[in-house]
Amino acid sequence: MSISLYQTGVSGLLAAQQQLATVGHNIANVNTEGYNRQRAEQGASQGLINGGNYIGGGTYVQDITRIYDQFSHKEQLLSQSNLGNADSLSINLNQLNEIMTFSGDAIGGSIDRFYQAMNGIADNPSDLGLRNIALSQAEIMASDFNTLNANFDQLEKSTNGEIEQMASKISQISLEIAKINEQVLQNKDITIAGQPNDLLDKRDQLVGQLGEFTSVNTIQDTHGVMTVMIGNGATLVAGITPLTVSVQAGDPDPLQTQLQINSRNGSVAIDASKLGGAIAAKMEYRDEHLMSARSEINRLAMAISNTLNEAQAQGLDLDAQQGREIFTDINSSGLQAARVLEHTTNAGNLSGAVNITDVSLVPTDEFEVKFDGTDYIMTNNNNGTETNLGAPGSGTYATAFGFEFNELSGTPATNDKFTIRPTENSASLIKVTLTDSKGIAASAAVDVNADANNVSDGAVNIINVTDPVIARAYTEGSNTKLTVDVYESAPGTFDYRVYDAANPPPAPVIASGNFAAGASAVIDMPPAPATAAFQIEITGAPVGQGSLAREKFTISDVFGPGNGSNAGFISATQEQAIVGNGTQTFSQGLAVTTADIGSKASSAELVANTAQALFTQAYNRNQSTSGVNLDEEAANMIKFQQAYQASSRIISVANTIFDTLLAAV
Repeated sequence: MSISLYQTGVSGLLAAQQQLATVGHNIANVNTEGYNRQRAEQGASQGLINGGNYIGGGTYVQDITRIYDQFSHKEQLLSQSNLGNADSLSINLNQLNEIMTFSGDAIGGSIDRFYQAMNGIADNPSDLGLRNIALSQAEIMASDFNTLNANFDQLEKSTNGEIEQMASKISQISLEIAKINEQVLQNKDITIAGQPNDLLDKRDQLVGQLGEFTSVNTIQDTHGVMTVMIGNGATLVAGITPLTVSVQAGDPDPLQTQLQINSRNGSVAIDASKLGGAIAAKMEYRDEHLMSARSEINRLAMAISNTLNEAQAQGLDLDAQQGREIFTDINSSGLQAARVLEHTTNAGNLSGAVNITDVSLVPTDEFEVKFDGTDYIMTNNNNGTETNLGAPGSGTYATAFGFEFNELSGTPATNDKFTIRPTENSASLIKVTLTDSKGIAASAAVDVNADANNVSDGAVNIINVTDPVIARAYTEGSNTKLTVDVYESAPGTFDYRVYDAANPPPAPVIASGNFAAGASAVIDMPPAPATAAFQIEITGAPVGQGSLAREKFTISDVFGPGNGSNAGFISATQEQAIVGNGTQTFSQGLAVTTADIGSKASSAELVANTAQALFTQAYNRNQSTSGVNLDEEAANMIKFQQAYQASSRIISVANTIFDTLLAAV
């Protein structure tokens, strides 16, 4: 009897001791990240038969269980992945917004100051000081574009570096999880109920860290070994076999790096946009938001360069020569070739280029031209629309997007692909090529004077001066009194003639024709078959006064150092809607781009705040089950301490009984 009582007391003592040890372990790890509290599961020992009765045999600790709710843990893991994605995107967009706000203000200011200088030249075209200021402001504007593009380059390199670091961290976590799987497999005896709880906590903590970078799914087999999958099901850890994630150069753009999973048997590319977590946010930021901002700025730089160069070319400088380009030619051979990126998988040897034909139509989208064996098929990568450009061999392929795809040399093979970025490098390569301020073409070559007897709203204007030197020679040399007259030959129909008033009709006229009311007439000067040096446009309703009244306009040479007409024409381009299909001025285009990035940054911040709140809720729910509560553990400590003391008392009583029996014998 005393021996049975003694064994019962000892079992209670040992059970209380293990309970106290478990409580102490919980308390010691109250601040350990990823720790799940443990509980000693106690059971009653099987009773012994004595005199037809079952006498209790005490107690034992059957298992040390980990208080773990897989559903709340999964919810926390999902929320953690969403938070990593939202936080990363918000941080990057806020950084891009700060750069665009600062640099956008700088570019906007330099554009305004350049046009202010051009307005000054229009008022005083012979002032070399004003001309030097305009040229200096043009250089500042080009430098501001170069600086912003350099900032974009730095952001792209920084993002690529972060992606590479994340890939390395994912690979490291994969290796550590595989090692823990191996330890779990070695320490797990299928005949014993116990689990290596602290190892499992460590493994779950690693999975949680992995969830910051990518979305994670896990599966455990009957031996407790975990398989880890990332993204849309790519296996990262297969039992005790770790796989790694690495970065490879992009194709066709090496800086647009991609991810791949590596195993002993080879490598497989993975779609980073479907990985989730921070790494997917980095990819989205680099490939969508940063690329979109860069394309917008490139298009703006292209539009400014082309517009000012074309306006400059319509006038004459102080030496009576056609205005030379102020900025880099947007269709220089280097820029044309840089707009086409060849894929490394191409089997053919075709070399292509892109020529800009209308800057107002050029989008910021990226395109892909693929030779399907018969034709070139151009796909807009932003919206998926396709355009059949035709069969190879034509040399030039016009598009509806303000650019041409040109074959430079070689021939394509079936399935060869070429990525087209119509605005590529425009901001990085823009620079002032005009070095002499006297070369600013402030003077117009020719102008139109309406006859004093004209009474209607009809007008004749000079448009599209392609060669101002020849235009001047044509009006001053061969046609010193170039005249246009218009009259209403029938109700709603206007007839016009262009002739030299020194040799008036009925002598042969230079050009003639008619147009309907509400329309206009555009006439090449000189007319075909000669190459036109400029065009004139007749607009309005020049009905004159009285029956068959003719309204006259004289076109003459107006060059002079005091003529600032073309400088005024250049200045007027500031208010022209040129960017974005002719809907925005330069300043409006810049403002829209800056505002769009700011709006995205603000939206991303709201999403990040929401993701943080959801993660906090999920974390708290998980901690309410698995976390250590010091008040609860303190109460348990008192309870198990008292149980320990009571069991000790049982042992003392059993010892006393045993001694009494020995003394009696």
